Amino acid sequence: MTGNARRKILIMGLPGAGKTTLARALAPMVGAVLFNADEVRANINKDLGFSLEDRIEHARRMGWLCDKVVEAGGIAIADFVCPTPQTREAFGPAIVVWVDRISEGRFPDTNRLFAPPSAYELRVTAGEPAAIWAERIAALIRSAPSR
Repeated sequence: MTGNARRKILIMGLPGAGKTTLARALAPMVGAVLFNADEVRANINKDLGFSLEDRIEHARRMGWLCDKVVEAGGIAIADFVCPTPQTREAFGPAIVVWVDRISEGRFPDTNRLFAPPSAYELRVTAGEPAAIWAERIAALIRSAPSR
């Protein structure tokens, strides 16, 4: 993984797993720009629905936004479901944090589509608060070369 990919963090998992809570705890710890998928959809990606093709395009755009922050020298966090290998590929190289705290989310179509990632840097499970997991991710980011 290149240094730039070490400054781009994907916090992914089923809806309701705790991604946003974790992302909001982590962002100020590392001085990151946070892109929440629901907010990006509501303000930038209004033209996209929830077909697989639209989810892939949403992931590509989320990845592009993060890449621009990283290119400017910052750290970017994307908080979204990113449910399939194709969406993760479209997002691009990143530190992948899988929030695996629930077995089903609140949307049956997303549950059917969701494929657990085969590769990730950290798998967040139930039992510890978001602040503990955020510290672990922050340590991972700090230990990586920035470029």
